[in-house]
Amino acid sequence: MAKRDYYEVLGVERSASDDEIKKAYRKAAMKHHPDRNPGDKSAEEKFKEVSEAYEILSDSNKRATYDRLGHAGFDPSMGGGGFGGGAEANFSDIFGSVFGDIFGGGGGRGQQRSNRGSDLRYTLEITLEDAVHGTKVTIRVPSLVECETCHGSGARKGSSPVTCTTCGGRGDIRMQQGFFSVQQTCPSCRGAGKIIKDPCPSCRGQGKVQKEKTLEVKIPAGVDSGDRIRLAGEGEAGGPGGSPGDLYVQIAVREHPIFRRDGADLYCDVPISFVDAALGGEIEIPTLDGRVKIRIPEGSQSGKQFRLRSKGVTPVRGGGPGDMLVRIMVETPVKLNKRQKELLREFQAALDGEDTAHNPQKDSFFAQVRSFFEKKN
Repeated sequence: MAKRDYYEVLGVERSASDDEIKKAYRKAAMKHHPDRNPGDKSAEEKFKEVSEAYEILSDSNKRATYDRLGHAGFDPSMGGGGFGGGAEANFSDIFGSVFGDIFGGGGGRGQQRSNRGSDLRYTLEITLEDAVHGTKVTIRVPSLVECETCHGSGARKGSSPVTCTTCGGRGDIRMQQGFFSVQQTCPSCRGAGKIIKDPCPSCRGQGKVQKEKTLEVKIPAGVDSGDRIRLAGEGEAGGPGGSPGDLYVQIAVREHPIFRRDGADLYCDVPISFVDAALGGEIEIPTLDGRVKIRIPEGSQSGKQFRLRSKGVTPVRGGGPGDMLVRIMVETPVKLNKRQKELLREFQAALDGEDTAHNPQKDSFFAQVRSFFEKKN
């Protein structure tokens, strides 16, 4: 029977990219795999067909030959190189390259990854001032470090680990199930490739001991809550042949009694007396860089906001400094004596006796209230 066009077998265009070919093969291979279709000869033949097509089209040189000569370029009887040993012979390599994320890659790389030490996280609480200006902080971090007695081998001094007989020192074993070649961590040595018969008494064969490390952390200016600082290699010690993990210092900025931060901007509420609000004047307010004075216009209402340019925070990731927004809060006097109350009543009577609108917000509000009820009636 004449072979079908390889592009037709995988269901892709001749201009398909390598990723499109790989995705098409993966879909077809999973659909027709013999383990999913036991006893189905048709599915088995289709599986061999798509595997053969993928072997040619996934290789740039073979694909170029196929595009020029078609099947004749791989037919030994016509001078071609021939298909590389049949789908069954090459399936392990093809299937592994496409489905490696499911069944794992090579033993050496996987073993090295599994021996890497764990990453650690340390939550560091700092003040708003330190977050804005930057600082240096010394922290003490409990972690697992390499045992000084056995230098991380886990074996008693004078002895050494022996090669695992189960996996031959590879750290993983493979099991063949039909067309599947499944790789898993060796259960005897747990991926180390070696077995400790005489463990170190200091670390009990673990190669690591609990210890508290003292580290200096540089906090860059402009950090905010949730930002992380990575200290490479300061995490837990790795297993035999493995590198240590990293330490991630997570920033938590304490609540400030005066300022509130929102991104690059700072906010501050400043209480003033109703006399200052009515007559206006100059008041002194705090910033993170010192004190500044702002002028309050005559007749300012509670909640009025003033913007101080570039008095905010310069973000750690760059960009110009933010602003500081000052909101005045008119404070009502409390604990008045008899004379003060009398003066206020006199003051109120003087206001009521004039036609001038001294309370614009109050007048506007009640005008809207009257309009609202008139419409309802």
